Amino acid sequence: MSAVSRAAVEAVLRQYTDPYLNQDPVSAGCVRAIEINGGQVQVRLELGYAAALFKNGWAQMLQIAIEGLDGVSSAKVEINSVIAAHKAQGQVPSLSNVKNIIAVASGKGGVGKSTTAANLALALSREGARVGILDADIYGPSQGVMFGIAEGTRPKIKDQKWFVPIEAHGIEVMSMAFLTDDNTPMVWRGPMVSGALLQLVTQTAWNDLDYLVIDMPPGTGDIQLTLAQKVPVAGSVIVTTPQDLALLDAKKGVEMFRKVNIPVLGVVENMAVHICSNCGHAEHLFGEGGGEKLASQYGVDLLASLPLSMLIREQADGGKPTVIAEPESQIAMVYQELARQVGARLVLQEANSQAMPSISVSDD
Repeated sequence: MSAVSRAAVEAVLRQYTDPYLNQDPVSAGCVRAIEINGGQVQVRLELGYAAALFKNGWAQMLQIAIEGLDGVSSAKVEINSVIAAHKAQGQVPSLSNVKNIIAVASGKGGVGKSTTAANLALALSREGARVGILDADIYGPSQGVMFGIAEGTRPKIKDQKWFVPIEAHGIEVMSMAFLTDDNTPMVWRGPMVSGALLQLVTQTAWNDLDYLVIDMPPGTGDIQLTLAQKVPVAGSVIVTTPQDLALLDAKKGVEMFRKVNIPVLGVVENMAVHICSNCGHAEHLFGEGGGEKLASQYGVDLLASLPLSMLIREQADGGKPTVIAEPESQIAMVYQELARQVGARLVLQEANSQAMPSISVSDD
C-alpha cells in the first residue's frame, strides 16, 4: 500500500467543480487544511457563501472520491461557510453590523420583485446566513404583509436613536410601513423619500448581518441614485418577466447599476411559464426566453426562472412566502438555488476585482 500524499488528495479535489463557484475547491482557494495520518485523511474546506443545504452532499461526494485513492482507509471532509464583507462601490463607507447589501430591483412594477426579495432573504437564512430585509419601496411597502407582521406593529427605539428591526421567520425586517398608517399614502417629493431611505438604512440597529436584502422601488429615479451614492451595495439582482415591455425597463435597470459601479449579479425571470392545474398544459403567457436574452445581452447570468404560480402569490399574501410555507417544494428549491448563486457571485465578484492587474505608465 503506497503512502498518501497531499498532492494526491489535491489532485482528486481538482477533479470536482463547485457548481456555484465554477471552480474546483483547490483553484477556488477553499482548502483550509489537509491532514494525513497513515491511511486516514481529513480535509477542511471553507466556502465564502451560505450553503447549509448543499455542503453536506458536496462533502460526501468529495469524501467518497478521496476514499477511492490508493492507500486511503478512511476520509473525512468538513465544509464550513464563512461569509466575508465584500467590496461595495467607490468611496461609500461601510455600514456597521452589515457585511453585504444586495439590492433587488426592477425596471417596472408588477414583475414580482418584492416576492423575489422576500424569498431570497428567507432562502439565504435557510442556508445558514444571518439576514435582514429593508423595504425601500417607500410608496408601496409590502414586506410587512409578506412576513406576516401585524398591521400597526411599530419598531422599538434604542438609545433614542436607533430603530430596532422587527424579527419574523428568523429575518430582521424594517419598512416605512412600520412608521406610518397603512391607509395613508406617502405623498412625498423625491428628496423626502431619499432622506427617509437613508434614515431607514443607517438608523436601524441591524444585528451583525451577513446579508441585508433591499427591496427597491421599481424604476431608475431618486431612490435608486441615493442608494448608489450613499449606501454600500455589494451587488444587485434584476427581476423581470419575459414580456417585451418588462425587458425594456429591466435593461434600463441593468444600465443604471453599471453606471454607478454596482455589480449586477444576474437576472431573475418571473412568470416564465404557466402550467394549467387541471390539464398540465404549459403556456408562456408573457413570452418565452426573455430573461435569458437579457442576461446574454449584458453578459450576466440568468440566476433563476420561476413559473406563474397562484401558490407563490397566495403564500406571500398570507405572510408565509414559499420558502417557509413549502420548504421542500420544487419552487422553494429554485429560491434556494438562487440564494447560493447570489452568495457565490459576490465571492467571484471580489475575486475578479482583486485579480485585475494594475497598470503603470512611465516616461521611459
